[in-house]
Amino acid sequence: MRRFLFIVNALFVSLVHAQNPAPAKAQTTPVVIYNATIHTAVGVIEKGTLVFEKGKITYVGTELKTIVNAKRIDATGKQVYPGFIAPNNYLGLNEIELVRATLDYTEVGDVNPNVRSLIAYNTDSKIIPTIRVNGVLLSQCTPQGGVVSGSSSVVQLDAWNWEDAAYKTDEGIHVNFPEFAPHGTHADEIRRSEESYKTQFGLIEKLMQDAYAYSKEKTNIAFNAKLESMKGVFNKTKTIYVHVDYVKGIIHAINFFKKYPVNIVLVGAADCYQTIPLLQENGIAVILNNTHRLPSRSQEAVDMPYKTAAILYAAGIKYCLATTGGWQIRNLPFMAGTTVAYGVNKESALQSITKNTAEILGIDKTTGTLEVGKDATLFISNGDALDMNGNILTHAFIQGREINLDNSQKQLNKKYAEKYGVKEE
Repeated sequence: MRRFLFIVNALFVSLVHAQNPAPAKAQTTPVVIYNATIHTAVGVIEKGTLVFEKGKITYVGTELKTIVNAKRIDATGKQVYPGFIAPNNYLGLNEIELVRATLDYTEVGDVNPNVRSLIAYNTDSKIIPTIRVNGVLLSQCTPQGGVVSGSSSVVQLDAWNWEDAAYKTDEGIHVNFPEFAPHGTHADEIRRSEESYKTQFGLIEKLMQDAYAYSKEKTNIAFNAKLESMKGVFNKTKTIYVHVDYVKGIIHAINFFKKYPVNIVLVGAADCYQTIPLLQENGIAVILNNTHRLPSRSQEAVDMPYKTAAILYAAGIKYCLATTGGWQIRNLPFMAGTTVAYGVNKESALQSITKNTAEILGIDKTTGTLEVGKDATLFISNGDALDMNGNILTHAFIQGREINLDNSQKQLNKKYAEKYGVKEE
C-alpha cells in the first residue's frame, strides 16, 4: 500500500508541475502551406499548396498561391493530413486510472440516456496535449457503464472549457447490448446468464417502447428527462451506438433496432466479420475497437483483430477505428497503419481515422477531409503519419488556430535530460 501511494503521489506531483499550453487564439492571418504532399483523405496531391483563412480552407491544389501578409510554411519533403478523429473513448473524463476521484465517465444506474458526458469533459487534462502531438485533434467524448450509458459529444482538443471544446453536442446515445456468454457449464450458471441477458434486454426494450411513444406525442402531460433525451433518436438527429461484440448479440441488436426508425452504428463488434451479409443488407457502419489486441477466442487466428478492417473494406462496409480509454488514443494512427499491412490500402486506412469517422459521427460537412470550405483542422508531419517513425508533427491547426505541441511528457523529458546531461534527439 505504501508503494502504491508513493507511485500515485509521485505521478500526481509530476502532473501538477507540468503545465498545459494555453489554447490558441482565433486565426487572424492567412496561412499558405506549399511544396507539401497533401493527403486530403479523398486523394493525394504531390507538391501541393493548401491555404486557409479565418479557420476555413480556401484552396487546395498545385498552384503556388501568393497572398499578401500571409504566413508561409515551406513543407518541402513533409506531409499534410486532416486532423485525426478518435471515436468512442473517455479522454477528458479520466486522468489517473488508479485514482477513483479522477474518473468521471460512469453514472450510477442502468438506464441513463439523459446523462451528458460533455459537461464532465475536463479541458485541463494533462493527457490531451500528449494525444494531439500524434495528430489526433478531435475526439468523441463517450460515457461508459450501465445498459444505456448516456449521450456522447464530439470535442476539439484545444479549448479553455467544455463549452468552447464542443464541436457537435449530444450526437448519439450509447447502448451496451447484452451478450449471452455463460461463465461455466453448470445449469445454475447458465440459468443466471440467461436471466441477466433477459433483464438487460428488457430494460432496452422498455426504454425504446416508451421513448418511441413519447416522441409521437405532440404535447406530453409530464416532462420525462430520459424520454425527452431520446427524441432525437427517432428523427435521426441522434445515432444509437450499439456496443456489442459477439455474433448472437450483433444479430439480435440489428433485428431489434430495425423495428424503429433509427440509425444505429455497431461499436466494438469483434465478430462483425462473421455477419457481413447482415451488415450489407442493413447498411450498418462499424466502429472497430482496439485493433492492437488479442483475438476474442482461443480458436481464432492470432491476427484476426488486425485483418478485420480489411474484411470490412473488401465487403464495402463503412468502418472507422477507435481505441477505448484515454491515453491509449495516441496509438490510433498506428492502428490504422497496421491495417495497411493486412490488406487495406494506405489512403483507405487514412479514411478510417478521418473521413469515415467524420461521416459516422455526422461531422463530415465541416471536417474529416481537406477540401475547400471545411475547417482548417490539419497538421504537418515530417513523414508518414501512420508510421511511428514518420509521425513527427511540426505544425498543427484546429479550425485555423495553430496549437502548441508542447506537453507534460516533453517538459519532463527536457527537465531530466538537462539534469543528467543527455542530449535530446
